Amino acid sequence: MNPKESIVKQSVFLLAFLLVFAVFNAVAADSGADLLAIKDLGAVNGQALACAAMPSAQHAKSMMLAHAPKTQVYGDAFQASTNEAFLAQTKDGGSCATAEAFEARLNDLEKRLNELLPVPAAPSAQH
Repeated sequence: MNPKESIVKQSVFLLAFLLVFAVFNAVAADSGADLLAIKDLGAVNGQALACAAMPSAQHAKSMMLAHAPKTQVYGDAFQASTNEAFLAQTKDGGSCATAEAFEARLNDLEKRLNELLPVPAAPSAQH
């Protein structure tokens, strides 16, 4: 192999490596934002449960099921955040948000989740 071919091969390898690295970093950054949104959703869920705001808690759970990938990482993040928020709310004995305030927070989260983790389209029934 002549030196020119060697340089070309090294350059191609380097470009491929940099492309893979860039894609990996973009995916990691996206999943961090995704996971943070799921944790925020869990926090609202925990507060709603502690405040007996069951319609809001059910809405949060429905959003989790609709948006989050069905993996242990997302499930654990939602559950841990729910537990933390529930314990904090009951420990502090603070006042609970109104149903309207819970729904406003959930609506904001739904906008974030629609950007980060859009609900997959339902498969069409073909006969």
